[in-house]
This record gives sequence, C-alpha cells and structure tokens, in this order.
Amino acid sequence: MSTVPPFIVAIPARYGSTRLPAKPLREIGGVPMVVRVAQRALQAGAMQVVVAVDDARIAEALDGQGVQVCMTRADHASGSDRLAECAAQCGWPDDAIVVNLQGDEPFAPAAGIREVARALAEDDAPMATLATPITDAHELFDPNVVKLVRGGNGRALYFSRAPLPWARDAFAADRDALPIGMPFLRHIGIYAYRAGFLGQYAQLPRTPLEQAESLEQLRVLEHGHAIAVRLTPEPFPPGIDTESDLERAERWLQSAG
Repeated sequence: MSTVPPFIVAIPARYGSTRLPAKPLREIGGVPMVVRVAQRALQAGAMQVVVAVDDARIAEALDGQGVQVCMTRADHASGSDRLAECAAQCGWPDDAIVVNLQGDEPFAPAAGIREVARALAEDDAPMATLATPITDAHELFDPNVVKLVRGGNGRALYFSRAPLPWARDAFAADRDALPIGMPFLRHIGIYAYRAGFLGQYAQLPRTPLEQAESLEQLRVLEHGHAIAVRLTPEPFPPGIDTESDLERAERWLQSAG
C-alpha cells in the first residue's frame, strides 16, 4: 500500500443540535464526545488537529488535549462551510490535505482517516470520501443511509438517499433481497479536501439537488467538481445523533473495553 501523505484533520463541532443538544459535550464513558473525536484524529497520525467550534464551552473541554481550537461563526450552513472559515484563519497552503472528521464520529478508525487522505493525494480531484458495500436490502431502502454510485475512474457519479443503483428487473420481482453482483455502496461521511478548494466551496451557491436531498456533497458535483471515492479499510461505527445513539455508544464502549 502506498504511503500516507502529511495531512491535517479539521473537526467541525457545533454546540447547537436539535436532536441532541450540546452534542459535542455529551459524554461517552465519561469523556466528552468532541474529545474522543480529537483523540482519534491524533491516533491517525495527523500533523495538525484543529477543532472548529462555535462555543467557548467546547473550547474549554478541549483544553490540554494537544489540539488547536478555531472559533468560528455559529451560522454556517454545513460543516464544510465552517471548515472554510477555519482554513482561512489558519492560513493553510492551498495544496494542504485537510480531512474533515465529523464531530459526532467518536469511534472513527484511524485507518479510515488515513485512507481518505491517501485517496485525495493519489487523485487530482479537489475532494475525496469513503464508502463501504451495502449487503442488506433494508439498509439500501433506508433514506437515512446515503448511497452513492461511482464511475470506473473511482469518482462519484451521484449521492442519494434513494436506493442506488436501481436494479430494475430484480426489484420488480423482490425488494427483500439484494441482487448479486450489483455495486451497492453506503457513503461514509468523512471527506478530504485540498485547503484551497475549501475556500472555493464556501463561495459556491447552494444547489437544487443539495437542498432536495439535504446532502452538501451534491453542491460539489452540481458545480462540476470531482469527488474521488475509496472503500474504507475498516468499518466506521455509526455516528451519534440521538439519545439512543449515545446509549448504544456506551454499550459498544463497554463491550470493546
């Protein structure tokens, strides 16, 4: 396997969350979620870890963790927009590889963080992401699971909450089982960008497909930019969005420990 390029991990962490108030500070095993995410980034070997926050309480929780905190506006439409402000404040060179690790991914595998950085380094696309095969029909038809299709060049063709690709004949007969040989992929919401593209992204107008599907990565495709896609080398446990997710994470941590 090729070597991993130097990379920065930037973690957007927003205090306000409708489904899970004060989400970055909610504890898992007695440790604030945002601290666990930052620890994962450090374990992956990032040359710099920056947490883009909108509230001083998150900054205080990160004190002494060996990461940099960047205070950003509270009104950003997406995590990528927040990181664009962070990149401008930090003055990263345009060709720096920046991995966007979501602030609700406390168990993201280090191998996956490294792989998305490698994917960007080995492609001239301005952005890269990860995917994993879907093996269950229920997962394919779940609108909370984002699907993607990619071309033979390894770049994304489309992302959707709808089942993709649509196996016409197979699904006409049975939607309870997946046809063999179809490349069904679930998107994993970790991204790598070249720092210069983050600034461009923030200037792109929001697009109809992005707003219809509520998927920020569609803004990139609709404006004609490429996204490289690689398969994750290790599974990503589900992110934390609700109280029940927090309870599941506590159980997972206890079983893993």
